Amino acid sequence: MNKRKMIPIVVVIAIGIVLGGLILAWDKPPEAEHEDHAKTAHDPHDHNDEDTPATSGKNAEYEFAKGPKGGKLFTKNGFGVEVTIFEKGVPPQLRIYLYENGKQLPPAGAKVTVTLSRLGAPAQVFNFTPEAGYLLGDQVVEEPHSFDMAIAAERNGKTFRWGYSQIEARVEMPDEMLESIGIEIRTAGPATVRPTLKLPGEIVFDEHTIVQVVPRLPGIITAVYRHHGQHVEKGEVLAVIESQVLAEMRAQFLAARKRAGLARVTFEREKQLWEEKISAKQDYLAAQQLLTEAEIASDLALAKLRTLGVPAEAIHKRGDLARYDIRAPISGLITAKAIAQGQTLKEDAAIFTIADVSSVWAQITVYAKDLEVLKLGEKATIRSTAIDVEGEGVISYISALIGVQTRSATARVVLDNKEGHWLPGMFVTAELAMEETQVPVAVSVDAIQTLHDWSVVFGRYGNYLEARPLKLGRSDGKMVEVLTGLSAGEQYAAGNSFAIKAELGKSGASHDH
Repeated sequence: MNKRKMIPIVVVIAIGIVLGGLILAWDKPPEAEHEDHAKTAHDPHDHNDEDTPATSGKNAEYEFAKGPKGGKLFTKNGFGVEVTIFEKGVPPQLRIYLYENGKQLPPAGAKVTVTLSRLGAPAQVFNFTPEAGYLLGDQVVEEPHSFDMAIAAERNGKTFRWGYSQIEARVEMPDEMLESIGIEIRTAGPATVRPTLKLPGEIVFDEHTIVQVVPRLPGIITAVYRHHGQHVEKGEVLAVIESQVLAEMRAQFLAARKRAGLARVTFEREKQLWEEKISAKQDYLAAQQLLTEAEIASDLALAKLRTLGVPAEAIHKRGDLARYDIRAPISGLITAKAIAQGQTLKEDAAIFTIADVSSVWAQITVYAKDLEVLKLGEKATIRSTAIDVEGEGVISYISALIGVQTRSATARVVLDNKEGHWLPGMFVTAELAMEETQVPVAVSVDAIQTLHDWSVVFGRYGNYLEARPLKLGRSDGKMVEVLTGLSAGEQYAAGNSFAIKAELGKSGASHDH
């Protein structure tokens, strides 16, 4: 009886063991499926000096083997493909290495095709040509490296397929979230821009208002009243000299004036005597001739003194005949001084340099490529790079020669400086508005962000925002031309787009180069 009771129990246990084994075997995924449908999580790839893996896969659903070249190794039935992205000294390129039973094959050992699918863009199909030890893709792997990759390889009549996903510089932000943080979604498209050309420059003196002061008489300096860097008014005494030549000239003038006075008295007396028929007409005419000659001599002596700048009150003064006041010929700034008390001067010695700073020049450096843009009479806005000073002027001169060393030309903008804000030597930036231009694709300037040394906008694709590196062209400060990286009709984030960049940092959806 005991044996009969034990038999059903043993049978039940045996059936349970068999069923458990079948269940375990049914749940376990076959190896081929593991290799054929591998997917990575949102894990960025690292870049180094060697070929680098297309994705690290350390958070992937299935772990992938790391290839000998540091790339991602896909294997099936003894055949393997290692995918790398290489970008040391070259634009990012796909390099593929082939293996069979753990040994590297020559690059011609299989035909490989890779298809990259990105958000908002058509699929990109890569074909490969054999190089020294690897297969080289025929296109650049554009940034960001965020895509779905499908790999197809043909070897000895057999086809092998693998695929994985990689996400970079992408965040998910629904419309409600965008609205809450003030992000606007706009559409890239044609626009009219009026570009602004910015050129460096420096404030210099107006060369047309620079005056060299010379004494015009030899003499000895007895006093110096004004010095380098001081502002002077026209007619102000700069220095005093004693000149023997001036003393002689003034003495000659005083003597000539005295003779002219005596000649006039004689002439008046002879005229009266002749009119009264007391003296002969010949005496009257002789007195008239002497008066004329005396007046001519007096006028000539006076003209010589006035030419030297001697003021009228000093000409007729009988005081120190040798004293000569050197006066400022214009109002302005003393930019140079070469005079000292007790110094002996020649009449042509340059003792002061005075510049009228009521107007100055902004001397602008113009690169050869920008010469065609500039025109005489064109308005320019000049801004100081050090202080808050701004002014407008017109281009009055453009040099016809390009400097051998600088490879640039010079333009000149005349600035009003009656307020004295512009100081010679001040560095400035000249902004010139160019002609309006119609561009096929443009985006708002406030949408541009910097990410990994790229200028990017964040494209909008469904609920996702992903960085799009751009090559930019002309800009007017509001809109900027897009040369490559974004097509007309694509949506992008503007306004507070920096918030998306901050969100990328939180999510880790980016990589460092």
